[in-house]
Amino acid sequence: MAQTGFGRKYFKAFVSGFFVAVPVTVTVLDRLADVARMEGASMQPSLNPDGESSPDVVLLNRWSVRNYQVQRGDIVSVLSLKDPRQKIIKRVIAIEGDFIE
Repeated sequence: MAQTGFGRKYFKAFVSGFFVAVPVTVTVLDRLADVARMEGASMQPSLNPDGESSPDVVLLNRWSVRNYQVQRGDIVSVLSLKDPRQKIIKRVIAIEGDFIE
């Protein structure tokens, strides 16, 4: 009998913790930061210097993009127009008002 009460107590604690942790995690990943895997040679040698054999894991700062604080030299991630499930990572070389020759 004591085991049933003990298990029920921890089950309730797990469920209540789960219903708090999931919304907090989703909010953080949607608004503040996200983690992405970077593969390919387009950003070498800054990212993925060894090539295809070892992809890099990057932390994406979503807060700066939401506040339009992107500057020259920043690395940004956007969704591919051809395949919306794929993220493309590129370096910003110009911002609004710049002329590129």
